[in-house]
Amino acid sequence: MSLLSNVLGQYDAPQKAKDLGFYPYFRPIESDQDTIVTINGKPVLMFGSNSYLGLTNHPKLKEASIKAIEKYGTGCAGSRFLNGTLDIHIELEQRLAKLVHKESALVYATGFSVNSGVVPCITGREDYLIFDEYDHASIIEGKRLTFSKQLKFRHNDMESLEKVLKKCTPDKLKVIVIDGVFSMEGDVAKLPEIVALSKKYNASIYVDEAHSLGVFGETGAGICEHFGLSNDVDLIMGTFSKSLGTIGGFIASDENIINYLKHNSRTLIFSASITPASTGCVLAALDVMAEETWRKDTLWANTNRAKEGFLKAGFEIGPTQSPIIPLFVRDNTKTFVLTRNLMDDGVFVNPVVSPAVPSEDSLIRYSLMATHTFDQIDESIFKISKAARALGIIK
Repeated sequence: MSLLSNVLGQYDAPQKAKDLGFYPYFRPIESDQDTIVTINGKPVLMFGSNSYLGLTNHPKLKEASIKAIEKYGTGCAGSRFLNGTLDIHIELEQRLAKLVHKESALVYATGFSVNSGVVPCITGREDYLIFDEYDHASIIEGKRLTFSKQLKFRHNDMESLEKVLKKCTPDKLKVIVIDGVFSMEGDVAKLPEIVALSKKYNASIYVDEAHSLGVFGETGAGICEHFGLSNDVDLIMGTFSKSLGTIGGFIASDENIINYLKHNSRTLIFSASITPASTGCVLAALDVMAEETWRKDTLWANTNRAKEGFLKAGFEIGPTQSPIIPLFVRDNTKTFVLTRNLMDDGVFVNPVVSPAVPSEDSLIRYSLMATHTFDQIDESIFKISKAARALGIIK
């Protein structure tokens, strides 16, 4: 056994969790990603998915994916920069730019590679990247790669943000990078206040709409549209792996910024293109999102139903404003036990424990789809409440 294997082999937290019967990760699903999934041959209510509009098994998306494979094959065998640009990539970028009210857009193979590839290349050594402390890991990964000065402000705290902005040299670039909806707590960025501060201190804004695309805004374009501030935000990022039913991501901005990214963003230039199947799938998803507007309305009805039920049951759900509902447990071990007990009772939820959050902030992440029924939501609340009472999490 090599020295590398010996050193890395000292990491045994997963093995300990498995020995205790608490390991909650890599649970193999034997069916499509729907409101009910099959695990170990048994039906399980799915409340751990990011498929907010419930499109992952939509027949139009499946058909579009198949047709794209039939015409273009299974892959592009290269990067967008060289041989991997298809005409449907260009079509998709044009539609995405229009959706989020920007001049231009650029499609990447994954949402993670958008943030990790755009964030490090938009500012120079003397410039500033400014982050909310709860920003997504893909943004943090991009931050690690930048040569710019990095400043962090307290989560959604505008006083803290202004203090950070005051530290910056006035004539240098300053880019504030935020999640639109924060993926663990479910709360929404205070975009109007951030825009006001950006104008006061001549800063630019980058919004990650991963968990708000399809959910917020009149046309589902996200929180920038929701607040009517798309023109005040310089860069809008989104993913296809949540509301749009497949995998991939994009960045949208004005022509100058997109032209720069096309020739400088390393995760675009040195990564293979998004597949034809995923590209065709997103094009179809945009059609469905525009045509079946009931999905967004039903998603919000489901969200309100679940929030009311959990509050009535005595759960602490924090300041969530989205279909992501955190059920605070505030104990790592109890969070794992609750997750296991719920799986045994036919409910799939996601545990969030340290180091992702401090142990005292550990929680169950419960998320909704447009295709959930009220009966499914009520059943899940009943089962989660029963399991939480047994562990002393709620009274």
